Amino acid sequence: MGDDSEWMKLPIDQKCEHKLWKARLNGYEEALKLFQKIDDEKSPEWSKYLGLIKKFVTDSNAVAQLKGLEAALAYVENAHVAGKTTGEVASGVVNKVFNQPKARAKELGLDICLMYIEIEKGEAVQEELLKGLDNKNPKIIVACIETLRKALSEFGSKIISLKPIIKVLPKLFESREKAVRDEAKLLAVEIYRWIRDALRPPLQNINSVQLKELEEEWVKVSSVAPKQTRFLRSQQELKAKFEQQQAVGGDADGGGDDEEEAVPQVDAYELLEAVEILSKLPKDFYEKIEAKKWQERKEALEAVELLVKNPKLESGDYADLVKVLKKVVGKDTNVMLVALAAKCLAGLATGLRKKFGQYAGHVVPTILEKFKEKKPQVVQALQEAIDAIFLTTTLQNISEDVLAVMDNKNPTIKQQTSLFIARSFRHCTPSTLPKSLLKPFCAALLKHINDSAPEVRDAGFEALGTALKVAGEKAVNPFLADVDKLKLDRIKECAEKVELVYGKKTGGTAEKKEGKPITGKTPVLSGAGGDKETKDAATKPGLLKKAPAVKSGGPPKKGKPAAAAGMGGAGAKGKKGPETKEIFESELSIEVCEEKAAAVLPASCIQQLDSGNWKERLACMEEFQKAVELMERSEMPCQALVRMLAKKPGWKETNFQVMQMKLHIVALIAQKGNFSKTSAQVVLDGLVDKVGDVKCGSNAKEAMTAIAEACQLPWTAEQVVAMAFSQKNPKNQSETLNWLSNAIKEFGFSGLNVKAFISNVKTALAATNPAVRTSAITLLGVMYLYMGPPLRMFFEDEKPALLSQIDAEFEKMQGQTAPTPTRGISRHSGGGGDDGEEEEQEDVGNDVVDLLPRTDIGDKITAELVSKIGDKNWKIRKEGLDEVTSIINDAKFIQPNIGELPAALKSRLNDSNKILVQQTLSILQQLATAMGPNIKQHVKNLGIPVITVLGDSKNNVRAAALATVNAWAEQTGMKEWLEGEDLAEELKKENPFLRQELLGWLAEKLPTLRSVPSDLLLCVPHLYSCLEDRNGDVRKKAQDALPFFMMHLGFEKMAKATSKLKPTSKDQVLAMLEKAKANMPAKPAPPAKASSRVVGGAAPAKFQPASALAEDSGSNTMESKPDPKKAKAGGTSSKAKGVQGKKVLSKPNLKEDDDKSGPIFIIVPNGKEQRMKDEKGLKVLKWNFTTPRDEYIEQLKTQMSSCVAKWLQDEMFHADFQHHNKALAVMIEHLESEKDGVISCLDLILKWLTLRFFDTNTSVLMKALEYLKLLFSLLSQEEYHLTENEASSFIPYLILKVGEPKDVIRKDVRAILNRMCLIYPASKMFTFIMEGTKSKNSKQRAECLEELGCLVESYGMNVCQPTPGKALKEMATHIGDRDNTVRNAALNTIVTVYNVHGDQVFKLIGNLSEKDMSMLEERIKRSAKRPSAAPVRQAEEKPQRTQNISANASMLRKGPAEDMSSKLKIMYRTYRIQNRNMGSHSETTHAVPREFQLDLDEIENDNGTVRCEMPALVQHKLDDIFEPVLIPEPKIRAVSPHFDDMHSNTASTINFVISQVASGDINTSIQALAQIDEVLRQEDKAEAMSGHIDQFLIATFMQLRLIYNTHMADEKLDKDEIVKLYSCIIGSMISLFQIEGLAREASTGVLKDLMHGLITLMLDSRVEDIEEGEQVIRSVNLLVVKVLEKSDQTNILSALLVLLQDSLLATASSPKFSELVMKCLWRMVRLLPETINSINLDRILLDIHIFMKVFPKEKLKQCKSEFPIRTLKTLLHTLCKLKGPKILDHLTMIDNKNESELEAHLCRVMKHSMDQTGSKADKDTEKGASRTEEKASKAKVNDILAEIFKKIGSKENTKEGLAELYEYKKKYSDADIEPFLKNSSQFFQSYVERGLRLIETEREGKGRISASTGISPQMEGTCVPASTHTVSSSIGNTNGEEVGPSVYLERLKILRQRCGLDNAKEDRPPLTSLLSKPALPTVASSTDMLHSKLSQLRESREQYQHLDLDSNQTHSSGIGTTLASPSSAAANIDDLKKRLERIKSSRK
Repeated sequence: MGDDSEWMKLPIDQKCEHKLWKARLNGYEEALKLFQKIDDEKSPEWSKYLGLIKKFVTDSNAVAQLKGLEAALAYVENAHVAGKTTGEVASGVVNKVFNQPKARAKELGLDICLMYIEIEKGEAVQEELLKGLDNKNPKIIVACIETLRKALSEFGSKIISLKPIIKVLPKLFESREKAVRDEAKLLAVEIYRWIRDALRPPLQNINSVQLKELEEEWVKVSSVAPKQTRFLRSQQELKAKFEQQQAVGGDADGGGDDEEEAVPQVDAYELLEAVEILSKLPKDFYEKIEAKKWQERKEALEAVELLVKNPKLESGDYADLVKVLKKVVGKDTNVMLVALAAKCLAGLATGLRKKFGQYAGHVVPTILEKFKEKKPQVVQALQEAIDAIFLTTTLQNISEDVLAVMDNKNPTIKQQTSLFIARSFRHCTPSTLPKSLLKPFCAALLKHINDSAPEVRDAGFEALGTALKVAGEKAVNPFLADVDKLKLDRIKECAEKVELVYGKKTGGTAEKKEGKPITGKTPVLSGAGGDKETKDAATKPGLLKKAPAVKSGGPPKKGKPAAAAGMGGAGAKGKKGPETKEIFESELSIEVCEEKAAAVLPASCIQQLDSGNWKERLACMEEFQKAVELMERSEMPCQALVRMLAKKPGWKETNFQVMQMKLHIVALIAQKGNFSKTSAQVVLDGLVDKVGDVKCGSNAKEAMTAIAEACQLPWTAEQVVAMAFSQKNPKNQSETLNWLSNAIKEFGFSGLNVKAFISNVKTALAATNPAVRTSAITLLGVMYLYMGPPLRMFFEDEKPALLSQIDAEFEKMQGQTAPTPTRGISRHSGGGGDDGEEEEQEDVGNDVVDLLPRTDIGDKITAELVSKIGDKNWKIRKEGLDEVTSIINDAKFIQPNIGELPAALKSRLNDSNKILVQQTLSILQQLATAMGPNIKQHVKNLGIPVITVLGDSKNNVRAAALATVNAWAEQTGMKEWLEGEDLAEELKKENPFLRQELLGWLAEKLPTLRSVPSDLLLCVPHLYSCLEDRNGDVRKKAQDALPFFMMHLGFEKMAKATSKLKPTSKDQVLAMLEKAKANMPAKPAPPAKASSRVVGGAAPAKFQPASALAEDSGSNTMESKPDPKKAKAGGTSSKAKGVQGKKVLSKPNLKEDDDKSGPIFIIVPNGKEQRMKDEKGLKVLKWNFTTPRDEYIEQLKTQMSSCVAKWLQDEMFHADFQHHNKALAVMIEHLESEKDGVISCLDLILKWLTLRFFDTNTSVLMKALEYLKLLFSLLSQEEYHLTENEASSFIPYLILKVGEPKDVIRKDVRAILNRMCLIYPASKMFTFIMEGTKSKNSKQRAECLEELGCLVESYGMNVCQPTPGKALKEMATHIGDRDNTVRNAALNTIVTVYNVHGDQVFKLIGNLSEKDMSMLEERIKRSAKRPSAAPVRQAEEKPQRTQNISANASMLRKGPAEDMSSKLKIMYRTYRIQNRNMGSHSETTHAVPREFQLDLDEIENDNGTVRCEMPALVQHKLDDIFEPVLIPEPKIRAVSPHFDDMHSNTASTINFVISQVASGDINTSIQALAQIDEVLRQEDKAEAMSGHIDQFLIATFMQLRLIYNTHMADEKLDKDEIVKLYSCIIGSMISLFQIEGLAREASTGVLKDLMHGLITLMLDSRVEDIEEGEQVIRSVNLLVVKVLEKSDQTNILSALLVLLQDSLLATASSPKFSELVMKCLWRMVRLLPETINSINLDRILLDIHIFMKVFPKEKLKQCKSEFPIRTLKTLLHTLCKLKGPKILDHLTMIDNKNESELEAHLCRVMKHSMDQTGSKADKDTEKGASRTEEKASKAKVNDILAEIFKKIGSKENTKEGLAELYEYKKKYSDADIEPFLKNSSQFFQSYVERGLRLIETEREGKGRISASTGISPQMEGTCVPASTHTVSSSIGNTNGEEVGPSVYLERLKILRQRCGLDNAKEDRPPLTSLLSKPALPTVASSTDMLHSKLSQLRESREQYQHLDLDSNQTHSSGIGTTLASPSSAAANIDDLKKRLERIKSSRK
């Protein structure tokens, strides 16, 4: 027992694995207890046992194994992770448990298997059990069968898939073991319970005795449908339902809906194995079948007959076989063979099912024609064949062929065709038998029921009866309107007898065949057909149909749906029936009419009707009218009344007053009574006669409209137009057409007989009277609204002049939407059901195509042509194809009969000559357009092969194939393509091109479909293999297509389909499915369809009340808004009663009205900024795609949800375009009233509009463009400036639309692009448009090039990005484009540039090919403009400018509270444009055309005076602020009411002041700078500037440019003024860059321009020549250091890199400039160790990557100086050193990093540094060489010095550092500090030297003598950077030291300089700024602009009480901080006083 105790101590899981069985037994027992105890199915405890469960069930010890099984069962039941063990455990159970002798073990094994099924692992279990059936041990086989049976009986056939089980059943019946056979029998019975007769065919070949036994067992099976009794975990609600029913006591009533679910229809066909027969055909079959002897032909056919007996055939290419059989049926003289061939065809159709569909179109006409045979067996064989064939295709596909035969002369053909139609209808459902199909069939059948031959009539009745039964009376009655009562009753009688097949459409085919003999062939229908022949005289077709149905012994449920349909039909009829009767009434004789009229009209009235006196007649009419007005509808005898009116003089009435009354009465009667068509015919002739009458015309039209309302427009219009054109009066004709145009708009278009009108319109177009022609064209315009482009097809052959008028009219209508019908609804709300109505609407579109006169080209497709197409010589093949093209072109519209052409073209699709393939594709495209929807029947045999071509390796062939497929799909819809296995077969091919094109196509088409055939599921396995394809594009396309497959198939089906995948693949695919589930779009909603058409025609009744009501309530935003909500509400009610419908509908309507009152855009503070941050931080997707994927749309939806009104958002994201139009209309309406809202949501609005650009609907596009035009006009008025984010997510998509085929759209887009330049810099637009020129669309390329030309023309060369040279080279490449328009556009653009820029263009373009160059020179000669840039520019710009200025003037007068910051933006833009390719030195200034300066002068003269006003105004107010020095602070506030007014809006104040900084007037600018400096230097105020930093810096460097370009060049200007301005600028900048928070706000672009400006200034030789210029330059030096240290380190580093890149690129830039930029970069490198953590390395590395791309190493090495490459290396080296290997993680922003030179370089550096870890690198990164060889002592000295210099460099310890350095030098007089100084800037060196001198003087007691200036880095330390800080003392007195007078001396110098001392000239006319438009504020907190500066003056007051400071100095005193004179001796205070006095007097 000692042993025992050992294992007792082990934990459970280890016991379970112990080698002692007892230990294991104990482990299993404890595990069982544990498993039952754990509550949480996801507990981690479960995972411990994952690997052990298999051992539990396969334990070698029987006793332990039993316990193990119990524990395993508990585990599977409770553990969340149990599913992972399925395979191994199930296999263990099968192999190691089912062979156990103990029954309990088997039982547990079975339970475990069932439990796995319950936890959704059925497939894996079933797989293991099926494997077990192959085991040698019969025990195991029996147990497996039993388990399968049990599983099936409990879980049902939905969960246990029967196909694999049925496959193995026959084998089990052959087993030698009786036990196995018996168990198999039980299983067969169980399966029979679930699928009934579908099980017979697979078992037909087993032993007959067994079969008999089975039959006996099957008979006993209860007929109640079986139910699932055990449920999966995912079916818990079903389970609950089931248990509830059990509780109630069986399924008392619960059967209904469950039953549908419980019994999936199983089709025997599905369970069969497909047989391949093509290869088994006799070798000589094709010879024999053509043989002369009929016996040989018979042999050949018998061989086929034998093969096609197989119930399921493998798909393949049966075209040749079908062709041969068709030939036998059609041509063979031996009727026996005809019958035999028909049987073969039937067999093929039955065996192939849908796959035979592609051949159906060829065979059907032949079979129908052959019905002329009288022999019953032939007829029967043909019937069987055609019925079998019908099931493989759709009625739609063969309708053309069938209808063509209906008019045959032979009565038997007519009879058999009608019978075939009747049989076919039985398989239809209302949805597969739409009105569009019923219409032609009913029309043809109506002829048959009037045929002379009785059998034809009977067959016609049967067919019509069947149609009535299937589609319901509502759908069919309209077509039976003219049938007399007897015949109608006969049709109804037939309808009652019809038995329908469609119980379940999908299972239909199976059910039909349930009664078939065991051979599994000959469908039941054939029986019916045969009977019919013999018993035809009985004419009781309905009953016949019933017989076979009953025989079949199918499920008894079959009757139910049929009955239901009948009910439905009856219900629907309720609405329409009576009305149909009302509209026609029998004609009454005149006597009866007089009686009826006398009963309701006063006697006097009737007597005076024909009085000779007109007054009496008039009085009579008045009485008549009163009487009519008072009559009730039910009592009004309309026909009698109108006949009275028509009585003599009737319509020949000569007095117009009487006539007007008469016409008015007709209208009243029509409105108020039950007015029939009979009554209408009485009056219409008279009305048409009067319609052209000047006085009575309008009354006649009114009456006609009323009649149209009573009798429906289609009928009325037809009558009216026919009457008008049967008479000669042109006035009547034109007015009738006008009336009709109007009526169509009011009534909608549905039901109109277009064909009838078209012929009349053609007559009208040919009329001599112009009015008639005009009216006809107007009518066409209205029709175009409803019919669209197809309408034009009817008029192709009109004269060109007329055609152009028609086109012009259509053009006008383009983009408009048809108005909502307002009439024709109230009473005859035609067809209140959804389905019918919808079809009605769709009819409109299709009808047009149906009406076109089509040519039959069948006879032109000769055998000779076909053989040409298949010739060996490609040239002859080409000839053949050319002929086909011309045949189709000549015919324009063709009938579907194209003979042998499809086969011939199909073989050309895989022609070795690609040119022919492309030609064939273009023929197929033509064919689709020419044949229209009838092309459907060729989808299978021609469409699918086109899809195969998508796999071609050549891009252009693929593109052509895709275009063809799209052209086809447009005509056929998608259903035909998706049916059958063809697409799946294509996807299966492992061709990456084919896969990606096909998936791309499906992803585009699927989302638009409302439903898809179930066959789509067949594609899914191949879709999954595409998800794991080797090719990345295929994978991507497959992922994109995933959500669309899911939207139709559902997640469950798709997830189920993964079960066949390998486990690794499965997990991946499931993860993708989950992701796709989140992005799954909703299916396009059915109601949307109807509502989209509401505009199109009389809307479905259920929407009408709603729309009418909406209008009553006066809501203009929602004209009629049939949205799904209402549809749901009204859907049910509308059928019942209109009135009730109305009530129901009104509710949602009113509610919506309330909702819509608020603003549509809600302003979310900082919302836009946040969105931009999110996008920058990659928290959301960047708006960048080729077509918008769902995740983008979803993202936009969520972003919009917070700031767009809910109802508007619903409209915006509705599936239906009408709603988008509505949304746009609302947005246009609210544009003016909600400016701020629009601007706050602008980014979202623009993104939404980009989505609209991808819609195909023109009207939405037009509306969107209209909105954009208004929007951009508004934005430019508001002077808004598009952000980068808004621009980049919108402009590229707008540019796509420039390539639209429609002119109107292109014009609009161009107009919008022009407007955009007002709110977005043209130079940036340039880049986007340049991108647009790379498009594949030639129209887009051409338009973009033209647009570029316009930009250059308007804005000069500086818009060209990145440089004019590059841009022009790019443009010039298009001169060689293959498209003519593109070539022209490119040439024109370059000519434009030439006109602006002269011959320099040729230099910029570089080398062109000779041909291109000659074209260009030719074009330039032709344009013959000499370059005259400036005048051209001015002409365009001036008007705009002057207007701006006057606007500005008024702004100024109104006072600055209005916001001016965008003057700046515009100035900035202009400045950027100027600045574009200016280098850094003055010589470049002249390279730029001097247009700008010219303009300046102009403006100066215009508006100088206004400009002066402003500064004066401010000055005046501030004059006395500082008179008494001790004024308390509040007073100051009071004194400046001017600014007080503005406190309410600090931001706008700041904006205003900043806008003045950039002013052309130096004084204005100085004052503004002073005010800003004032704010910046008070800690509590400075934050007010937050948000304005970029704006301020832009203004500042624009001012720098202005000085550089204009003031410095101006001779008249005193240079001191300029120095003063410079010092103010630099001062306020330094103040700004002291404040870290604010300094960090400066963005990269602005910093780049700022550094550009400052460096340019440092290099400006003209400044050095000025007296105090050097000092300016030194201050700039200091400022630059500040900027480098204080800005956001990422931004500044990025800016410097870009600047360096630009300066190296710019040819004009001086090397000095680049050198200074590099020095700045070195400075940054030195700062890196401290700043590295705050830097966004990803961005910096991206910049370096771009730099290295522009300057690869080779190019850099060619530079004159080696600095650039060293700078770059040093920077990278430092980064590597600081970050180590992690640096490589920061390459995320680089697109394809493996191609990046940068990555390679970093890797090298890393490797190198790893190798060198031993050697210590020197501090001096610039030198970079490690100096280990130097002596240790030296190294130590270096370290000490390095430390000291580090201190000096840091702002806190600079003093201490200097002191230490001083001490050190004293101590080691020979120490060499040179190396440390050498690499630093000149400024730093002088600073150190001065510092040392100063310490020296101080130490030696000469503390009073000041050092020169304090341009020191420690200036950052103080918060009041008032004036120069000398090293010895800081003004803020922060260190408590005494302040020496030197400080004030310095300060005074600055003031003096700033005030220009003696020579300030005030009379100079100021230069106004170049462009100044006021604009939009950015955010800021409020601050007091002129807060007093007493705090700063306090010290000075203590010493100099008697100084008064003039207000100007007050301003300027806060600005200096940087300028100081060369070091001078200390001066006494008197001197200071005098100077101050002088300053004052000079300013007065």
